[in-house]
Amino acid sequence: MSAKNTLEEVFNKFLENDSIFRDRSVLTHDFIPQHFPHRDFQIRTLGEILAPALKGFKPSNLFIYGKTGTGKTAVIRYVLNILEKEARKLGSPTVTCYVNCRLIGSEYKIYTQFCKNLGYKVPFTGLSLSELFSRFSSYLDESRSIFIVVLDEIDALVKSKGDNLLYHLTRINETLNFSKVSIIGISNDLKLKESLDPRILSSLSEEEVIFNPYNAAELKDILVERAEMAFKESVIDEGTIALCAALAASEHGDARRALDLLRIAGELAEREGSNTIEERHIRRAERKIERDRVIEAISSLPLHSKLIIFSLYLRERKLHQHSITGEIFNVYKNVCSKLGINPLTQRRISGLINELDIIGLLNAQVTSFGRYGRSKKIKLNIDEDIILKVFSMDERLSTLLNSKLDSIYKFK
Repeated sequence: MSAKNTLEEVFNKFLENDSIFRDRSVLTHDFIPQHFPHRDFQIRTLGEILAPALKGFKPSNLFIYGKTGTGKTAVIRYVLNILEKEARKLGSPTVTCYVNCRLIGSEYKIYTQFCKNLGYKVPFTGLSLSELFSRFSSYLDESRSIFIVVLDEIDALVKSKGDNLLYHLTRINETLNFSKVSIIGISNDLKLKESLDPRILSSLSEEEVIFNPYNAAELKDILVERAEMAFKESVIDEGTIALCAALAASEHGDARRALDLLRIAGELAEREGSNTIEERHIRRAERKIERDRVIEAISSLPLHSKLIIFSLYLRERKLHQHSITGEIFNVYKNVCSKLGINPLTQRRISGLINELDIIGLLNAQVTSFGRYGRSKKIKLNIDEDIILKVFSMDERLSTLLNSKLDSIYKFK
């Protein structure tokens, strides 16, 4: 059967079968519900902090902390939506701007987004940061507004670009005549403040709101509400939802993971023609998510960390045993030579191995060899097919897979 015929068969099967979904979008990360179980306190607190904007006063700056999947982003966007609606009713000059710092990535693009939300266009590139900031300040004062800025994943910006943007934003109110800026930072890193300039901290962190992880019972409440919206009647029972919640609760109470489990389990059930989601679908979804997470983790690694993983893979495939740092380093140097890359020092490779051990991609266990000292026995924590998949997706690294590996790399 040709590829075209195969796809036509897949598409026709999907179109002919009744879907178990009523609305699968309610299980996605960007869906903003109208009700947030177990977040009433945080919603009320945020509302009280931001309410002064409705009377033309600057709200306090705010930091929101919490692990991934605790509802930080969804709740603040919900609160801002309601705030904007109330402001329009009252004729209050309130403007909000939500920015995901990890996705946007640069100060220039962030200032560009600020200007856009104020109704002004600036060149996508070409201006200096100082000129762009000057234009933003002028546009902001012309708007005569209370400008509420949300910097989501602010830790990503600080770690990659420093805290210059935060410094200028915390000082901008001193130069404005008719407008005011209020800053809301959202972070997964509870220690973020330790890396900020003390001059920023003195004016930035006026209020804090903590989003604690959900427990299994709370996650179940969330999933029950979403399942009613997402699936047709009698597709999933309470016991299956409880399993989904329990699995996600064991992963730091992550509601995103719980919703992913539910959505993927539904998709797996639908593909096999099942009218119900069963526990086996949840288990299969969990394995799929874990596999995808590992693939994403490896794909985002720096080049030399990937080469360490590949070098260890070569040794294990050939020798079927643990390796020590020096042995991995010897193979790593040959891999670098094959790619025309300058290798790092053995000391730096040892540090990268420790980092890979911390994130769970390797298992590095210190072992005593008596009078010969101590060394690390290192073994992969990744399935071979995952390594091959990641390397095959990288044009540069895929050349390694096409090489006669056993004849190129020497094992000692």
